[in-house]
Amino acid sequence: MIGYPLGHSVSPAMHNAAFKKLGLDFEYVPFEVEAEDLPEALTGFRALHVAGFNVTIPHKETIVPLLDDVTKLARIIGAVNTVVNQEGTLIGYNTDGAGFIDSLKEDARIDPKGKSVVVLGAGGASRALAVMLAESNAKSLAITDIQGKKSKDLAEYIGSYFEIHCSFVAPDSPELQAAINDAEILVNSTPIGMHPQVDQNPLSEKIKLHPKLLVYDLVYNPSETNLIKTAKAAGARTCSGLGMLVRQGALAFTLWTGHEAPIDVMYKAAKSAL
Repeated sequence: MIGYPLGHSVSPAMHNAAFKKLGLDFEYVPFEVEAEDLPEALTGFRALHVAGFNVTIPHKETIVPLLDDVTKLARIIGAVNTVVNQEGTLIGYNTDGAGFIDSLKEDARIDPKGKSVVVLGAGGASRALAVMLAESNAKSLAITDIQGKKSKDLAEYIGSYFEIHCSFVAPDSPELQAAINDAEILVNSTPIGMHPQVDQNPLSEKIKLHPKLLVYDLVYNPSETNLIKTAKAAGARTCSGLGMLVRQGALAFTLWTGHEAPIDVMYKAAKSAL
């Protein structure tokens, strides 16, 4: 895994437990790679003949032009989080969006088809989620971000690429409240509320949630974020981002090894690592 800074990640524990379970001679290790060193790092991975690697902040978008090939879906998203090394040819994938949809269906027990969704954030993770929600035939998307231009640009991009009503709304606004009132799913794709800033919330106190809402927080550390607590107090259903982490990891695992990932083992290892 490459990124900077990496801090504490549960991914090594999760993948190494899966390799051990299946008796595979692989090892997953984190490498902190600064932005200016990214091209050299890829040269090194080719020379070392690594099977592949994960990509995280801040390289998900900047790595795209440096790879030999990128899947159609990853190119639409504009970000890569998984790379497979095929005999020196580096191929970029994005398993974030598909992992999120899998987690919505399997962990949260909800299909986004025909649903209205509010997405908090317009960064790299949001792009993956928005593309996959649109591809999964969600009814509508409302995107909000403190950087208004980012949310506007993302909404317009999704709306131009897919036949879906996609709008941008200002944070802490009546329009955001109206979008939430009409939504069945709310997703936090920002890092707000992540350890150690556990008392932060991506929504202001004046924005109210409702009992028919599913609130999915991509933040998984802590397992119960401030947003999740607020949602539970409002009677809404909730789901932690640990499910997405495990399921996007399982998809990457299969790309690297050709084996079906032992998801239960990965869940257990990720929870233990937390």
